[in-house]
Amino acid sequence: MKQTSRRDILTMLGGTLLPARSLSPRQTPGRKPNVVFILADDLGWRDLSAYGSTFYETPNIDALARRGMLFNQAYAASPICSPTRASIMTGLYPSRTGITSAACHLEEVLTNAVLDRNAGTPTQKMLAVKSATRLRLEYFTLAEAFRDAGYRTAHFGKWHLGREPYDPLHQGFELDIPHTSAAMPTGYFAPWDIWPGKGKPGEHLDDRMAEEAVQFMRGNRDRPFFVNFWCFSVHAPHDAKPDLIRKYRAKARPSSPQRNPINAAMVEAMDHAVGKVVKEINDLGLADNTIIIFFSDNGGATYFEVDGVVVTSHLPLRGGKGTLYEGGTREPCIVVWPGSAKPNTRSDEVISSIDFYPTLIEMTGIKPPAELRFDGISIVPALKGGRLKREAIYCHYPHFRPETGQLAGTYVRSGDWKLIRLYPESAGQKDHFELYNLKEDIGESSNLAATMPQKVRELNARIEAFLRETDALVPKPNPTFRPHTRVPRSTP
Repeated sequence: MKQTSRRDILTMLGGTLLPARSLSPRQTPGRKPNVVFILADDLGWRDLSAYGSTFYETPNIDALARRGMLFNQAYAASPICSPTRASIMTGLYPSRTGITSAACHLEEVLTNAVLDRNAGTPTQKMLAVKSATRLRLEYFTLAEAFRDAGYRTAHFGKWHLGREPYDPLHQGFELDIPHTSAAMPTGYFAPWDIWPGKGKPGEHLDDRMAEEAVQFMRGNRDRPFFVNFWCFSVHAPHDAKPDLIRKYRAKARPSSPQRNPINAAMVEAMDHAVGKVVKEINDLGLADNTIIIFFSDNGGATYFEVDGVVVTSHLPLRGGKGTLYEGGTREPCIVVWPGSAKPNTRSDEVISSIDFYPTLIEMTGIKPPAELRFDGISIVPALKGGRLKREAIYCHYPHFRPETGQLAGTYVRSGDWKLIRLYPESAGQKDHFELYNLKEDIGESSNLAATMPQKVRELNARIEAFLRETDALVPKPNPTFRPHTRVPRSTP
């Protein structure tokens, strides 16, 4: 089913524009809408002024919110970037693709998740899960669906789903800039390690990605296009424009949960790049025929400091990137759908990153292969002001994250209830449960598991069914674990 053809990478990276028709958009009868998917990296739920931040300034993204629908309860399928990116491209949960960690930049090629049995020493309680490191070519990606429907397709920015032959040019995109498999740049200002020989000295990376996207849209204004504008910002390294850092240093207040001037400067720089892309859509006269999605791949980095100040905060949400709490996976999400989604509206419907693929093909009228199946659902009813028929969403993160102390686990969100199941790290290697009512306790401060065992059993049954259905790997108790085994001292 997979259709992959080798593209001329040198021509593509050289910026050669794809041929355009002579008709203007308004002269083209029945033209399908353009789609621009904007993805931030490590931008949390509270990191936009449209979502309540009084420190960060994001006028361009806020303007998008006024043009479309803002979702209060949008979730990434993972608290880490690569799994969420895979879920967007496939419409499938990370547990099904096997990409459950940010491992797709690694040299080792793993196309399926595996249990790391080599780690099963007597001092370790668990046999850990090793994530897949590549998005398998067998998937019919979102980009391939658009390409096969006659769209021009281009990816700008971070990919992090595998190097060649698992790169964007083999996953449905006709253009890929800067064509890197890196998890992050070493710096945001040219010269760039991820794009050697490109950029004017001091040029900001996301500004350049925006300019490349602008050139692509100009060259293809007369044919429908699908653009992935996947920002590198605001992922580390924490590197920002000096004038913006000075601005936010003057604005920062010690009493504010959000007060890191470098991160704030990075957020505003990202907003500026987004503004460039949106302005070009407007200037080309394509605003009425372009769907725009803004989303983030996971929560912000709330677990460390830069220059002695915590990077960000998502209060009242608990946690951030790399955690199974709300701050790790609840994301800012804005959808602009001219003529269908009412401008300047908000939705409380629960949606997930697995929903974008089935939603976009319905919005654009694309007919995918009949055998194609999704874990996600179309959120078109919500975009038109209605309700979604959904029983639950899930997040499977079978890895220990030392930075946050997050244990391997899975959660289910069903209605107002959320159950987090943590794998064998407690006494006797038994699973541990945390139960929260998000309507009454959005900060997940009161664990109700001990007082509501029936609700735990009910939701845990859902988790069990989900794990079976998606062939999820979970950490297993190490059969050779001996709790009193001493760790041998290393030889000096």
